[in-house]
Amino acid sequence: MGWAIALHGGAGDIPRSLPPELRLPREAGLRHCLDVGIAALKAHKHPLDVVELVVRELENHPHFNAGKGSVLTCSGTVEMEASIMDGKSKRCGAVSGLSTVVNAVSLARLVMEKTPHIYLGFHGAEAFAREQGVETADPSYFITPENIVRLKQAQEANRVQIDYTQPIQKEPNDAAAAGARIPNGDSQIGTVGCVAVDGEGNLASATSTGGLVNKMAGRIGDSPIIGAGTYANHICAVSATGKGEAMIRGTVARDVAAVMEFKGLSLKEAAAYVIDQVPPGNAGLVAVSSTGEIATVYNTAGMFRASASEDGYSEISIWDSPINFM
Repeated sequence: MGWAIALHGGAGDIPRSLPPELRLPREAGLRHCLDVGIAALKAHKHPLDVVELVVRELENHPHFNAGKGSVLTCSGTVEMEASIMDGKSKRCGAVSGLSTVVNAVSLARLVMEKTPHIYLGFHGAEAFAREQGVETADPSYFITPENIVRLKQAQEANRVQIDYTQPIQKEPNDAAAAGARIPNGDSQIGTVGCVAVDGEGNLASATSTGGLVNKMAGRIGDSPIIGAGTYANHICAVSATGKGEAMIRGTVARDVAAVMEFKGLSLKEAAAYVIDQVPPGNAGLVAVSSTGEIATVYNTAGMFRASASEDGYSEISIWDSPINFM
């Protein structure tokens, strides 16, 4: 048994021809965030502190769909959401509909620690953030030029679009397509998350996202929903990424722990089993067990991910093969 950590920056139909200007910053971001998490675990930080710290770093990275890099709603605004969970106590916190909070994951932790509730959203969450004195910014801080282009493409194509999507053609102007948003078009997915376990078997998970490009205002995905996008107990910790509606229907994060507990499967077996139950092209997850196992599983073309363990293992990958850093 020893510490282990895994993190993700989204899964999906990520083309191997992804241009260097889109791929390299994300690879570097994964390396940086993994190093931050490793250092925190080596310093004997509690996994709850570790996952919050790593997800904050991912939220501050403009090339991931969370925090600074959040995609835009159909109104051209951001509505960020996040959750965090401690495995041993099953304490958890979640937030949605944030437009000014720099680090949604930290506000989710404050909901867990400072309120009698689990989930706060929209105006109530923003008011709580002001009350707690967390860092906020003008909504324009979160609106990047890249995401303005993404929104324009999605609106021209008349669809709700997943992060990392390449330019697409407008839908045919026929009766079937007119006025309809197509939720299952391009299958490129963005969210960030981190799971960690320490040498004593303490587990934690956290997930954060900006959601879907051109999503309806008020739409909530799986990332802030305990048991769907985030889950941790005494057995494992899971952070999922995918099409939120599919992840919610499948209670993906909780099911990994349930399959381990009730079917007696290993973490990798359980993660593979659960992802196999989700329609192809919809899901990915990272997970760690109380014994230091790591699982990174997806049914899409790729997933931005990084993981490491106390025995010296370390890997950063997008597709099937790890990325070699000099």
